[in-house]
Amino acid sequence: MTINPTDPTVLWRLTRGRSTAHATIFPGPTQTTVTWFIDDVMDRAEQYDSLDLAMARADQIRGILLKDGWGERG
Repeated sequence: MTINPTDPTVLWRLTRGRSTAHATIFPGPTQTTVTWFIDDVMDRAEQYDSLDLAMARADQIRGILLKDGWGERG
């Protein structure tokens, strides 16, 4: 199996009751896109000039959701 560093990657998955949330990152040559899905519906997409900024934003959203009662998907 070959792993391509530009393939989309799910960063995290959370649950709250029967609801699910996840973040996906799409690295690109000049910008990186991060998206958030709630119950498999895209809630938001944002683009950043670096992978580090996109990862930091995804981690920030994860933290907000955890404080709001979401939990790690088990």
